[in-house]
Amino acid sequence: MELKKVFFDYEEWSGDIITNPPYGDALKFCRHALDCVDDGSKVIMLMGIQFLEGKKRKPFLQATPPKYVYVSSSRLRLAKGGDFEKYDKPSANCYAWYVWEKGWKGETVVRWFN
Repeated sequence: MELKKVFFDYEEWSGDIITNPPYGDALKFCRHALDCVDDGSKVIMLMGIQFLEGKKRKPFLQATPPKYVYVSSSRLRLAKGGDFEKYDKPSANCYAWYVWEKGWKGETVVRWFN
């Protein structure tokens, strides 16, 4: 599987990780990214707001809460492969930036952008 080749071969990473994971594998990406970084490093993921719900994600989010969730107050215009001419309308989905700081424990702060 291409995903495994590109991402899951890394065991350690020196620095922060920022990405927009595929929705179906978002939880795997978040877990693995947090496993790869050092304490104090950030893992930042652009994902649908729906990531906050779900029985499978609840234990992960309770044990490893994001420090911040930045919710887009308007619909984002996303373009597969950067082709904004083909994808000229905003998405019907609501997106948020999820920011984890490895080792941080506390209540998640929700903020809004745009």
